[in-house]
Amino acid sequence: MLEKENIIQVKTFDFAKNIIGLYLDLKNEKEFVISKQLLRAGTSVGANVEEAIAAFSKKDFAHKMNIAQKEARESKYWLRLLSETHISKANAELLLKEVEEIIRILTAIVKSTQSNINNS
Repeated sequence: MLEKENIIQVKTFDFAKNIIGLYLDLKNEKEFVISKQLLRAGTSVGANVEEAIAAFSKKDFAHKMNIAQKEARESKYWLRLLSETHISKANAELLLKEVEEIIRILTAIVKSTQSNINNS
């Protein structure tokens, strides 16, 4: 039986799929440097969320979610760079909105978890 996925799992998995699609488009446009950086950061967000869900403690959970948040912020940087240099403006702008929402959710999760740890 499949376990129920939460919203951040779904959003980060979908984001990773969209990043892979953008990477393939950029590869076809012969853009290799930024696209590889974005691919690494964008796909690692969800991977770190998955690791956090399997964490052995609240502290470990917060740490992994914090890493996911940092990877999301790095992804945002590369997407902004793509958008503002017009390398892949339309796709990058759509993904920017997506990653900003992910960052807000991850920030809330990290803050809430840290608060729970501090109050324990």
